[in-house]
Amino acid sequence: MISRQKRRLTLHLEDQWTRDITITTGLVDAYSTPTLLRLLASHHIDAGRFVTHRFALDEFDKAYDVFARPADTGALKVVLSRSV
Repeated sequence: MISRQKRRLTLHLEDQWTRDITITTGLVDAYSTPTLLRLLASHHIDAGRFVTHRFALDEFDKAYDVFARPADTGALKVVLSRSV
């Protein structure tokens, strides 16, 4: 797994052509969403563990800036709510 969350990673494709690898890209795989929602609702997964930043709704611009720069801010998941 390669993630852009913490730092920039250069994948040298010229070195990978002779290897038996599969490269898959994407941001969201909605296939598992129903399962994840059931696990969250039954408290089998603690989603709070992934929340690194919380903002009030009127701080949307600041929240977006933090989420857009994860290498600088350490953001994994950002939560917006009516009150912090």
